[in-house]
Order: sequence, then structure tokens, then C-alpha cells
Amino acid sequence: IPALLGLALALASLLPTAGARRSQDLHCGACRALVDELEWEIAQVDPRKTIQMGSFRINPDGSQSVVEVPYARSEAHLTELLERVCEKMKEYGEKVDPATHRKSYVRVISHDGTKMDLSGVKFDGDVTSSLKFACESIAEEYEDELIEFLSHEAENVKDRLCSKRTDLCDHALHIPHDEL
Repeated sequence: IPALLGLALALASLLPTAGARRSQDLHCGACRALVDELEWEIAQVDPRKTIQMGSFRINPDGSQSVVEVPYARSEAHLTELLERVCEKMKEYGEKVDPATHRKSYVRVISHDGTKMDLSGVKFDGDVTSSLKFACESIAEEYEDELIEFLSHEAENVKDRLCSKRTDLCDHALHIPHDEL
């Protein structure tokens, strides 16, 4: 009986780890997908499109402190994107690495309509709703950081935000750097 008790305790100690890893895989995947989607949306905006920023009040000398900035990376555009980008998570599926059993999340519907390799990808309502919920949580909690990184053309936003700034992907060293 002591051996069975020891085995039961050993198994019980593993359960939270597996759950925590699943949760981390989900949040890491949601963060990376969120950044991918935001960067894709930004790239779709005409680079010549601008928005006026600054004060519209008249200065004592008769001038205005208004500047035109590129719309794609403006705070107004990024805030608008953050409000709706997590809807795109319904276009993602879950893929489990057979060697590590870690989960990653991949697009199942391409942006341009090309056929995608969906072998080994789980695509159902549970996956998409979990991913969407995690995305919304991240977008809300890290809105300022997302806007800060994306308002400038920063390199490696996924790694800088999802790994270094937030620790959502502390295992990200073995995640391949994919492109959309």
C-alpha cells in the first residue's frame, strides 16, 4: 500500500504540470497568432494613407500642432484592430508535436485562399473558442504593449512581446519562426 500511495502522489504531482503546460501552450499560441494577425492587417493598409494627430487648437501664433502620421501603425488603427482581431482565431487549428506533445496553433484558412496542409491539425469549436478567449485576454491585458511595439516597425514583435515582455512563451526557443 505505501508503494501505491507513493505512485498516486507522483502521478498527482504531474497533473498540474500538464495542465499548466497546456495553458501555456494555448496562451503562447494565442499571443503569436494575435501578433501575426495584427501584422498582416497592418500590411494590408495603403502605406500612403495618413491620419492627423495632435491638437486641433489654435496656438497663440495662429498655427496648429497637427501632424500627419501613417494610418497603418497609428494608435487609432491599432486600437480598432485590437477590438476585432481575435475573431480571426476561428481560422486557426491546433497541432500537437508528436515528439514533445506541445501544442501550437496554425491557420487553417489562408489569407489568400491557397490550399493549406492540414494534416495533424485539430479544428473544432473547443479549440477556436479557447484560442479566441486567450487572445481576448492577452489583447486586453497587454493592449499598451501591443500598441507600443506595433506603432513602430519593430523587429521580432512575436518574440519580444510573447517571450521577453510577457513570459507567455517561456519555451519559445524551440518554436520555428514562421512567416505568414
